[in-house]
Order: sequence, then C-alpha cells, then structure tokens
Amino acid sequence: MNRVIDRRSLIAGAAALALPVPASARSATSLAALGATKGIRFGSTVGKDNFADPGYLALNAAQCALVVPENEMKWSITRPDAQHFDFRAADRIVDWAGANGLGVRGHTLLWHSERWMPQWVAEHDYGSNPRAEAERLLTDHVGTVAGRYADRIDSFDVVNEAIDSETGALRDTALSRHIGAFETIDIAFRTARAAAPKAQLVYNDYMGWRADEGLHRDAVLRLLEQMRKRGTPVDALGIQSHLGSKFSDTPTGLGSLDEPAFRRFLDQVTGMGLDLLVTEMDVHDNPLPGAIGPRDAQVAAHAKAYLDLMLSYPQTKTVMCWGLSDRYSWLSGMRLRPDGMDKRPCPFDADFRPKPFRDAIAAAFAAAPDRRS
Repeated sequence: MNRVIDRRSLIAGAAALALPVPASARSATSLAALGATKGIRFGSTVGKDNFADPGYLALNAAQCALVVPENEMKWSITRPDAQHFDFRAADRIVDWAGANGLGVRGHTLLWHSERWMPQWVAEHDYGSNPRAEAERLLTDHVGTVAGRYADRIDSFDVVNEAIDSETGALRDTALSRHIGAFETIDIAFRTARAAAPKAQLVYNDYMGWRADEGLHRDAVLRLLEQMRKRGTPVDALGIQSHLGSKFSDTPTGLGSLDEPAFRRFLDQVTGMGLDLLVTEMDVHDNPLPGAIGPRDAQVAAHAKAYLDLMLSYPQTKTVMCWGLSDRYSWLSGMRLRPDGMDKRPCPFDADFRPKPFRDAIAAAFAAAPDRRS
C-alpha cells in the first residue's frame, strides 16, 4: 500500500504566509475582478521559488481568482518512488489558496513526456505482465492525486504535451511502451473522471498561432477527435500560450503568425463541444528591442491581439499567466538575451509594479463578450 507523507509538519511553517487577504485588497480594478465582469477567471502560478516571498503571494492574492502550482503536483514532486506519494509542497499551495479565497487548477496528472517523468518510472521493474503493472502505476497515481484534491480543484490538466511538435506523433514513454500511447491518455482521463467526477478535465499543450505550428495543431486535432470518438472524458483544450518566437534568440520580432489557420483550429476544437483555456501565458521577449519602453509596448500589443482572438470565443473562460512577476519567470534563466538585459515576460515587473502587459490583459477583458449567461 502506498504511503502518503503527512502535510501537517508544513502547514504550521506556512501559516504566516496563509493569512487571508482582506476583500478590500482585491479592488474592482484587479485582473480577477475585471475578468469576472465578463465571466472569465484570471490566475497565475505559485511555486517553491516564490512561495516564501510574501510580496509575491500578496500580488497573487490581490490580482487572481485562482492559482496553479507551477511544479508541485507533477510526478517529479509528488512521486519520489513507486511506493510513496509526497503531497507536502502541493498541500501547502492549496491550503494557502483556500485561506485566501482563491481557486486552484491542477497541473498535471500526467506529463506525457519521458524527459519530464521521474527516472524511476523508466527504471521500474514492470514484471511478467508489464501492461498490467504500467496501468496500475498510472491509475494509482492519477486516482490518488485527483481524488485527494477533488473537493478543492475544479479543473485538472489531466495530460500535458502528449504530442511531439516536430513530428506530430504521440510521444513514447515508459508507461506507453507497455500500454500504448493513446490508451495511456485514455486511461488517465477515465481515471481522473472517476476520482474527480465534477472537475473539468483538460488536455493541455503548447500549439499556438504561429505559421510554423500547423503540424502541431493538426496533431492535436487528430488526438482530440480520437478521444471524442472513443468516449474519452475530455472537457476542454488548454492552450499554454507561451507567446514569442519559439524561444528564438534571433531579433526577428515575435514570429510569422497565421491567424486564419489558428481560428480554423479553434473552430474545430469548439465544434467538438470542448471549452478552451489559456493556461500558461507569458511573452518571450528575446527577439524584441532592448529599450524597455518599446519592448514592453510590443509585448503588450502582442498579448492584447492574442487575447482578443482567444476571448472572441465564449468557450474561453479561464486565462492563466505562467507567473505574474518578471522576478520569478521560468524564462529568466534560459536562453539569455544577447544584449544581457533581463527578460520582461510577465504582466508585473521584478518589483511587482504593473506593466503595459497587465493593461493589455485588462483591455482584453473589457473588450471581451460577456459569457456569464
């Protein structure tokens, strides 16, 4: 029987950070409030690198309607080995969110990529009936995690990034080699539905509106069509929305876009009866000018155009940034700008001051059709 490491030892230490934020702190001009006027939930990430910063927590509490643990619900954190679960880090975030009146999204019950799964999954002894053992590991994990948070999380990224964006094929993992790639995805969703029957179940991936992402979009459509045909209980498509030039270091702007093709893609997704979510939005600004004013203006314009497109679909009811402040962006430590300047990919700067990107989100919410009815 799997052993779950108790969370109580961490709750006491986190108590000082879990003090409720007064309702007055969430002003009518907060992004959460502005989104709510149109039936849109706005949120962002909280994780181990920023959870100890009261200023960052206060920013999230004041601006967000919900948060998502950045890494703390992934296999790499929750599953130290095949026999144990460790929910201390995830519980800490969920408890803080609850104390501050914030919702939580779950991310992710299965990151379907060998690169991001714990090494022990590849090295595990699957025995004489490897399919049965792989299914046991998968259903045990998904059912345990989804079941633990079913009463506090109403939307889960069940499967993340199952498609190789360069080939359009489903990725191969230690689990899928024994079960089958599509079957692994199907089992994950069915297990999540059984464990959290009221939650929105999401397939999450990073295809977008760039002209060179057509192969990825087509592959996602094929996967969703197969899921719907098979009766896989998927409710929505999460579009990560890491905007920019595919992490390019070349100063070529934010890339060639194909908005008509992206709209056709979204039309087909929503035509299947699926909702849409913006799950991980930020703007990689390496290709943009070094001067902060022009750079921030281009980031904001790009974000506004993208959100106007996404929010023109009433099925888009959630917008999540992948970090509110430049101080803690995952992009800061990778592919440094050639000019050596700090990146500015988030709506608030490193000192938690609002940027034009924040105003772009607010303007997109104001322009969006009301979806509350």
